[in-house]
Amino acid sequence: MANGERLEVRPDGLEQLNQVTAYACRDEVALILIDSPPVNALGGDVRRGLLEGFTRAANDPAARAVVLACAGRTFIAGADIREFDHPDLDAPGLHAVLDVIEACPKPTVAAIHGTALGGGLETALCCHYRVASPSAQVGLPEVALGLLPGAGGTQRVPRIVEAEAALAMMAFGKPVPAARAEAMGLLDALIEENLLDGAIRFARGKAHEGSAPVRVRDRTEGLALPHDAQLFARFRRDNARAFKGYTAPEAIVRAVEAAVTLPFEQGMQREAQLYGELIAGRQSAAMRYLFFAERQCTRIPDLPRDTPPRPIAHVGVVGAGTMGSGIAMTFLDAGLPVVLVEREEEALARGLAAIRSNYEASRDKGRIDQATLEQRMDRLTTSLDMADLAEVDLVIEAVFENMALKQEVFAKIDAIARPGAILASNTSFLDLDAIAAVTARAPDVIGLHFFSPANVMRLLEVVRGAKTGPDVVASAMALARRIRKVAVLARVCDGFIANRMMTPRMDAARALILEGPMPWEVDAAMRDYGFAMGPFAMLDLVGLDVIGWDAATSSSSTITEVLCERGRWGQKRRAGFYDYDDKRRATPSPQVETLVREFQQTSGIAMQPFSHEEIVERLLLPVVNEGARLLEEGIALRASDIDVALVTGYGWPAYTGGPMFWADDHGLPRIVAALEAMGETPCALLSRLASEGSALHEFAPGKIPSNA
Repeated sequence: MANGERLEVRPDGLEQLNQVTAYACRDEVALILIDSPPVNALGGDVRRGLLEGFTRAANDPAARAVVLACAGRTFIAGADIREFDHPDLDAPGLHAVLDVIEACPKPTVAAIHGTALGGGLETALCCHYRVASPSAQVGLPEVALGLLPGAGGTQRVPRIVEAEAALAMMAFGKPVPAARAEAMGLLDALIEENLLDGAIRFARGKAHEGSAPVRVRDRTEGLALPHDAQLFARFRRDNARAFKGYTAPEAIVRAVEAAVTLPFEQGMQREAQLYGELIAGRQSAAMRYLFFAERQCTRIPDLPRDTPPRPIAHVGVVGAGTMGSGIAMTFLDAGLPVVLVEREEEALARGLAAIRSNYEASRDKGRIDQATLEQRMDRLTTSLDMADLAEVDLVIEAVFENMALKQEVFAKIDAIARPGAILASNTSFLDLDAIAAVTARAPDVIGLHFFSPANVMRLLEVVRGAKTGPDVVASAMALARRIRKVAVLARVCDGFIANRMMTPRMDAARALILEGPMPWEVDAAMRDYGFAMGPFAMLDLVGLDVIGWDAATSSSSTITEVLCERGRWGQKRRAGFYDYDDKRRATPSPQVETLVREFQQTSGIAMQPFSHEEIVERLLLPVVNEGARLLEEGIALRASDIDVALVTGYGWPAYTGGPMFWADDHGLPRIVAALEAMGETPCALLSRLASEGSALHEFAPGKIPSNA
């Protein structure tokens, strides 16, 4: 059974217990079948069905064993997250249902296809056995919502799986393929044939063995393994950087420690206590908000959901630099053939070598095998002739960020591309409408702004020009799902959403170091807030010379200009705002400190100390203000889209919910007052929401107005 394939179920003998649950007894085996599209989530109806089904099976004299299976494309894929804040109080609680499943005196088997995630896997762990299709995946991803597995997962998994593997599975939340899950001990068998037939046969065999089945809670295989006394301390230490700022991973470690050291019931009490603390906290609220915000991004008010997208089976990319190569890899990874075009043989060779090198690195890390590497490279065609783009369905321009150059490229593409092809620009700041204007097909032109590295970063800004056709917008949004990107729709403006939002942060950082703090103090405050790096370290990484510096017009009037004039261009020169060793490890630069002090002395601004909290406010409150302006102008569809863009595109810490959500936590009246004290003018929308007591992160102006 391949991923995405529906479970085959014979209708004969099935009795409908309720609207989502059917029951049958076949060959001494009771079958409980859950059918609650789209993913059989553990909502109230499913919980009622499980309770009724297992109660019926336990009392059915014809049944000697029980199989739990799900119709459709997946096993129980997890909890119904909507019920976290609005529970179905008329339905039995999940723990009560799992107690009934676990208490069944007959051998119980969970038949897993698709995915068994979170509460879905925890339900399967209350069965005595678990069998699965080879293509299935299991996992406990609650950490992505700022939570721990709260239905016994932290206590049952370590009883059948070695503690370190259980820790990694829960603290990182990544799904585990069926073969690995079987090797770990999570699954008892893989069923190569029809899953339902195989599960029923497996259950009947267990019934005929005659011995009483053992509950997972009573098993000790995992606990009997020798545990390193330093396991938990080492796990915390080794992953301190990855877990910094997040509360859920530490709670997971504590819960698994309880599983290893306490009796089951006491461990369950510890799990419940930790879960309660997490779900009541702001981190989980923020991360659950982002979960729904990502899904909301696909809803375009003025675009009918049945708008047919254009078929895209072949992609062309113009430009084989860092962005073009990364974009090409994104489509190769998704199984689409790509034509990569450059003007010069040397540039094309560099791009091709970069793509192969990236794939080889992934192979060496075990992420892909050699066969997959070769398959992806075989889908790539390189060319020095743009005429080779004549038959592709989508052309993406990824050349240098220069309007004249992009217009030249688009004029050529317009003359070459077939009728109906989509013409896309990867521009990060420029006017898409001005680019579309050089073509005779403005409705076919759209912005597809990838973030570097394009094959890794999740965000794809879909930029809708004044004349972009609805079907082209629909095509872009559908394409984003296909290539596993999070699409956020934007209208045309300088920098669109993410880059425009973060520009005020950089401007504020440059201004702030003239008032006292050193660049590394500013960066430290941003890291403490939750960013992976601060603005000055980011400049060094990107390269100071490519961020708006021109040697011909440089006038030594800013710190950045002077650094560039001295050849301190960042990491590539081992000198920028920081000094770097041969492993690119940064240390504060005495030269830069001297330079900053000189600029501070001539600035005429009174020097003063700043706390980390004050630095954060100076840099981030202008970002919030800019986000409100984006909403006022109709550039963004909704405030939650802005949060998704900043979290997925700029590494804004997810546990804050993004700038709009964080602003509400911080307090809009406080933000308005602080902006005014900083000499900034709060935008009208921000001031109005603050005075009304309304939430910024919930604001949606509705249909995006025309830019005209």
